[in-house]
Amino acid sequence: MSKLHADYYADAIAQLDASIELNDPIAESTFRLRVRVESIAAKVIPGQFVMIRMKGLDAPLIGRALAVYDVVRDASGTAASLDLIYLRKGAMTRVLASAPVGSKVTLWGPLGNGFRSSMCDRLIMVAGGIGQTPMLLLGRDAMGKYRHSQPWAKHVELIYGARRKGLLAGVDDFQNAGFAVTLCTDDGSAGEKELVPVVLDRRLQQIHAGESVRVVTCGPEIMMQKVSEVCLAAGVDCQVSMETPMACGIGICFSCVAKVRQESPSGWDYKRTCVEGPIFDADSICW
Repeated sequence: MSKLHADYYADAIAQLDASIELNDPIAESTFRLRVRVESIAAKVIPGQFVMIRMKGLDAPLIGRALAVYDVVRDASGTAASLDLIYLRKGAMTRVLASAPVGSKVTLWGPLGNGFRSSMCDRLIMVAGGIGQTPMLLLGRDAMGKYRHSQPWAKHVELIYGARRKGLLAGVDDFQNAGFAVTLCTDDGSAGEKELVPVVLDRRLQQIHAGESVRVVTCGPEIMMQKVSEVCLAAGVDCQVSMETPMACGIGICFSCVAKVRQESPSGWDYKRTCVEGPIFDADSICW
């Protein structure tokens, strides 16, 4: 796990009210939300997230953590808006899903540490469920289309799985961005009828000798555990984006802790996903 950098401290974030510019369904119970927040959009690192809550509503009181899906630039090329993907599931997201364009939300961020951008021949992004949300911006960054003027990965690939076709969200975005996309569904209604760790294992066996490979993954914890085990067996670097439920997002409440290996008498300690994460080296997690 990378050392915590001062840029990620909670006192460096912005909190502001913003207008909803877009709030459209893109899959079953899955929505794409766009909010104009220039001061946050200008600082986002792929893998970071924001906390969001409805402006002026006391119920639900706490915010919801949403990974940044994309940063949208205005006509002048300035980072102006954030795209966020959310699943209509709990009290807050049910209210959000019915909010019309122009409604106000409160955001604070960017939060968390983000993915590493180290050079590699192949970047393989592995996502399950709603775990594709941090992958679009990361993949574009790897291709030299976000923060970097030159690519830091020669080939970018997404392996993306869901229970059925209707739950796959944003597939066109990934394909249009130029990623190689492999889809998996539990029922075979789209792509391969296979689990994503199995597909990843097969892909890693096809890699040519001498190619450097990085894997990043986000999704259900059991899926990420299996992905990390596949990578460990193959000797491949892997980072995981933990989806531990959060309440504050700034490290105060300690509700989002994960067990992380470290040098201590116990061999591990609790780390806050919102501050020390959400990105961790896969081999550091006590699954």
